[in-house]
Amino acid sequence: MINEYNLEKIIENENNIKKIFMYRVCGTGMGAAACLLKEKGYLVEGADTIFLPPMSDYLNSTGIHCFNLSEVSKEYLQKFDLIVVGNVVPKKSKDASYIESLGIPFSSFPATIGALILRDLNIVGVAGTHGKTTTTYLLMQMFSHFNMSPGYFIGGVLDGCNSSKLGDGKYFFIESDEYDCAYFEKRSKFQDYFINHLIITSLEFDHGDIFDSIQDIKNEFKDLLSTSVDGQLIYSQDYISCNELVLESERILKSSLVNNYGLNSQLGPINIDEDKNGSSFSLILNGKEEKFKTNLVGEHNILNLTSAIIFSYHEKIDLNLIKSAVKNLKLVKRRQEEKGYFKNSIVIDDFAHHPTAVSATIQSLRAKYPKQKLMIIFEPASATSRSSIFEEKFVESLRGADSVLIARPKSSTTIKSSTDLNCDSIAEKLNDSNTYSVVCDNLDSLLDHILNHREEDSIIAVLSNSNCLGIWQSSFAESLQNLPS
Repeated sequence: MINEYNLEKIIENENNIKKIFMYRVCGTGMGAAACLLKEKGYLVEGADTIFLPPMSDYLNSTGIHCFNLSEVSKEYLQKFDLIVVGNVVPKKSKDASYIESLGIPFSSFPATIGALILRDLNIVGVAGTHGKTTTTYLLMQMFSHFNMSPGYFIGGVLDGCNSSKLGDGKYFFIESDEYDCAYFEKRSKFQDYFINHLIITSLEFDHGDIFDSIQDIKNEFKDLLSTSVDGQLIYSQDYISCNELVLESERILKSSLVNNYGLNSQLGPINIDEDKNGSSFSLILNGKEEKFKTNLVGEHNILNLTSAIIFSYHEKIDLNLIKSAVKNLKLVKRRQEEKGYFKNSIVIDDFAHHPTAVSATIQSLRAKYPKQKLMIIFEPASATSRSSIFEEKFVESLRGADSVLIARPKSSTTIKSSTDLNCDSIAEKLNDSNTYSVVCDNLDSLLDHILNHREEDSIIAVLSNSNCLGIWQSSFAESLQNLPS
């Protein structure tokens, strides 16, 4: 593929790149990358096969010209200097062959923003299996509260601001994914980001379609630590693989800028107390217990916030200013996002699709709504969650709900070493443990069960990293009444 541009090739040809086309622009990362490139001064357009909220609404608001992919001709694409290819394009596909036949350079979005934007900035990468998006957003909000103008790149839609921003260069916070870049660039996205400081929120096995083991994932992190990170390293001590990673990486053990946190860490958080209005907790900073209050609820949110506090503290931010910054924070859309009322029940949209994330979300909802019954609508949509790898763990995590509706995946897993998830077996085991559960094969079945099995004044939480059989484009979504402001 002579027209493939990796990181080094884009840097080499930077002066020849003015017009950029985003091929499959509606992904969260692609959309944020498009906006960052536009802000940098590039002419940016894009196309996709389907445009779904919230990213479609966000793209419409940015003024980036977006097409349906069927409307874009070969002649039109050849007017661009670079085509950025989304990771949803498979290797052996008509799209891949078509892109390669155009005769113009193409690249991944991580390589593109790394080469054209990130390499000259002070990059703070937020990585890990869980909490990347949330923690990056928390850092952005906190440093804005510090009267700074941080740059950021967040793979999600934010409330009232863009998903990416250049900032003034002093700090650039970026969600740093371990998933690969594109069908032609099979290394973790964060390898292209020129990361100076790194926060690792968690480390578990995931993405079984591209990784064979947790060691494969750790190796990506070890490569990053050996070639890039020269500032702070902050990691969660609650994950065995995080601790192993640090022990296996001799280079970082020599640094005085390594700090851990977590429920198993001497730094904390400790003394966590939460109710529907927020949380209080303490951290041990410089040998002294410091108390914090925040509107966030849920152990996983407190842990994410802790990593952001520790980073800020070691960047010499005044502690009182940090305490002020954490009092009132927002979450990214689709992270425990309250969508409205359905017949006196609050409806929640959440991105959780890994067993640990499912458990954390349920725990957080229990803390925020302690008196209400909890109905979980769960769609195992990713390649790993559609496989049998986490089957028993899903049973365990979903037991925390009062009732569970499982949206059966429409396609088989792409993980060759695994069979498909047995949704019926999960439902059977949940019913055996007195957690009402049923498998829904289509949207009509799902809506019928919501209507007939929902309890009054309950919480209905949709957990999916996809569109959950189209529920958010259905009459159910249209019927939701606004929550009190």
